[in-house]
Amino acid sequence: MIIVFRYGHRFIRDSRVSTHVCLVARAFGADGIIFDKKDKEIEEKIKDINRKWGGNFWIDYTEDPIRYIKNFKNRGLIVHLTMYGINIDDVIDKIKEKYEETGRMLVIIGSEKVPWEIYELSDFNVAIGNQPHSEIAALAVFLDRFFEGKELKRKFPNAKIEVIPNKRGKKIRKLE
Repeated sequence: MIIVFRYGHRFIRDSRVSTHVCLVARAFGADGIIFDKKDKEIEEKIKDINRKWGGNFWIDYTEDPIRYIKNFKNRGLIVHLTMYGINIDDVIDKIKEKYEETGRMLVIIGSEKVPWEIYELSDFNVAIGNQPHSEIAALAVFLDRFFEGKELKRKFPNAKIEVIPNKRGKKIRKLE
């Protein structure tokens, strides 16, 4: 099980970005996402995506992010994506090994500055690059490296529509 933790969601400012974080997490193989603030609009958008495109991606919330992370640490691996971390190429194999032991991973991405405690609680502080970049891009690259690209061809259960790959144009097949 892979869960993304979106730390510091700000309603007006981050709504579109947080929606895209959910879409990337879902499409690239995560099982669900935790927010530190409840946002019904994003929740409804993702439920609609699941209804049409299939899958069981879920959204949940916690009012106490640090406590949630501490509790998770007892049951799984914690990876914090930060430009200040160790380059992904230098730690991805170790992350996969640890994941095999626990079968559970929490991938933390920030919206606002994360408290130092998150760095300390994390098993791995991972950089996709050591330059400023988007948390959406970091999440996509991390999950793609973790799954070695296999996540891009998986089928989503209960899909009502799917894309038919096409050289030009758009084709969608209804599965109902």
